[in-house]
Amino acid sequence: MTRFAVPLLDRLVRTLTEIRDQCLSMERSYAREIERIDPEYRISARNLLHYLALRQHDLGDIQRDLSSCGLSSLGRMEAHTLAGLDAVLAALHKLAGLHTTRSPEPVPQVDFATGPAILSSHTEQLLGRAPHGRAVRIMVTMPSEAAANYGLVRDLLTAGMDVMRINCAHDDSPAWQGMIENLSRAKQETGRRCRVLMDLAGPKLRTGQIRELSHLVRWKPRRDVRGHVMAPALVWVTGDQNRAKPPLGKASAILPLEDQVIARLQNGMVLRFRDCRNKLRRLKVVSKGMGGVWAESEQGAYVEQGTRIELVVRGRKRGESQVGKLPAVEDAIGLHGGDTLILTGENEPGAAALRTTQGRLQRSAHIGCTLPEVFRDARAGQRIFFDDGKIEGVIRRMGPTRLRVEITRTGDGGAKLRSDKGINLPDTKLALPAFTEKDLADLQFAARHADMVGFSFLRNPEHVRRLIRQLQKHGAAHLGVLLKIENRAAFEHLPRMLLAGLESPPLGVVVARGDLAVEMGFERLAEVQEEILWLSEAAHVPVVWATQVLETLAHTGRPSRAEVTDAAMSGRAECVMLNKGPHIVEAVRFLDDVLRRMQRHQKKKRAMLRRLAISELAEPAQQATRVLGAAGGA
Repeated sequence: MTRFAVPLLDRLVRTLTEIRDQCLSMERSYAREIERIDPEYRISARNLLHYLALRQHDLGDIQRDLSSCGLSSLGRMEAHTLAGLDAVLAALHKLAGLHTTRSPEPVPQVDFATGPAILSSHTEQLLGRAPHGRAVRIMVTMPSEAAANYGLVRDLLTAGMDVMRINCAHDDSPAWQGMIENLSRAKQETGRRCRVLMDLAGPKLRTGQIRELSHLVRWKPRRDVRGHVMAPALVWVTGDQNRAKPPLGKASAILPLEDQVIARLQNGMVLRFRDCRNKLRRLKVVSKGMGGVWAESEQGAYVEQGTRIELVVRGRKRGESQVGKLPAVEDAIGLHGGDTLILTGENEPGAAALRTTQGRLQRSAHIGCTLPEVFRDARAGQRIFFDDGKIEGVIRRMGPTRLRVEITRTGDGGAKLRSDKGINLPDTKLALPAFTEKDLADLQFAARHADMVGFSFLRNPEHVRRLIRQLQKHGAAHLGVLLKIENRAAFEHLPRMLLAGLESPPLGVVVARGDLAVEMGFERLAEVQEEILWLSEAAHVPVVWATQVLETLAHTGRPSRAEVTDAAMSGRAECVMLNKGPHIVEAVRFLDDVLRRMQRHQKKKRAMLRRLAISELAEPAQQATRVLGAAGGA
């Protein structure tokens, strides 16, 4: 080492020694919290505290100087912070020709081997053993049909599902019971392992109900760019009382008529009626099925419950029927930038703005919300988002049960706001309860049937401790707990919530990127999810990468380029969550393949330098031949 580099080495030794001392000092300052943690997990809590002390410094210049000396730049120290610092300090002492003074502190209990091993052990305790050839688990949200469709559950299991996620915000306990029973049967049949997560709905702030427009159905034919009909709409016409599902294919709509009329329908008959717009429309019967007939239409139609339908044969009316019970359709509230929306806590159904024929506003649009606490805690000037950030506004005026919101941004052409859509208040400190009454009831079912419980919309460490106490109350302290990080408060309190969760492990963290993106800002989502990964690894806590993973594939059968890259990056977590969709089995198979391939290239942040076939360069002469050959072929 050249003489002029000795001051650099001395400075690095002093700086890193000070940082190491601060790591140990932070550990000592949290001695009382460490005592509350499960003894087997205290080593992880200490490492988290060491890492937090390290990250209180801007290490950019230090990393650059260490790299110039050919040393580790401290970039992969999450799982073994103190051991990483000690290794770099030992190398610096050697380079500077200094004698290493033995620290009075004990040797680090987590080193380069044991740190990752502890994380792996904690992951197995929570999520079960990893499948052969893939370390990252796959979690799948169950659709309602999984309660009765055993084949779907079996196919998901054989495709690679490792954790069944039951969303307690949907369905009910009999349906959940059916899903779990189907899983038990599939596990016995296939020999595969799979754990059950029950995800409590939590105190989710959502829009209330909107006034129903009508009971109706609609259909339309498929047209080309010039408006020519490429394929008629296919409507399944069945009995009003004895309804039958379409026997094959997907119907554009299901139209119930009186049962005695269905028996009379024959191929070639025409159903004639006027729709909601008073437009004359026709359906032609093309084939019969079990319990109904298929009919085609080359025109779009909106058909209300109670519409009179004429049976026509060779142009003559041969009978009449009435459209039976149809699903309720709510009137979505149309919003544009500059509009006013009144958020209410009353039970009054929401409705769109009311205007005179001259366009003068008579009444602003209004909609209810599910949690009254918002009216107590929100303040004028704070931002408010609806429907995963699709609609943005600012609170302009407040009242005991009303907020006046100015809509500041929607998509091009405006946006439609419907019931049961999420509301986010990133600037508001909401004092919400840890649980709803529904959560407490659902927790009793989870205590008997689940392997782990997901905790939604938590905001501070005390919320975590309340969940632990509830589990203990139901004799289910052994269940794993997943902390869902989906709002600003949860992210800002994550270190303390990790310490609270380690008091009763096993513990995991879910990066709920949908709500988190709205709360933190889409531009910050990338760095926020990185920070969650870092802190969780420092605590040796497994992470679930969630929200919109392969969502296009699950819904359409084809992935987008962006989500394939996202799926590959998800391998940095310990588990990846897929949401339900018509092609969910294909999505599980696809993700299983992606994760197995990426595992050979990367583990967490570390690139695995496996042999690359592309690295075998051809000889120059062979390259020239190939290029000329390709040119000739062109």
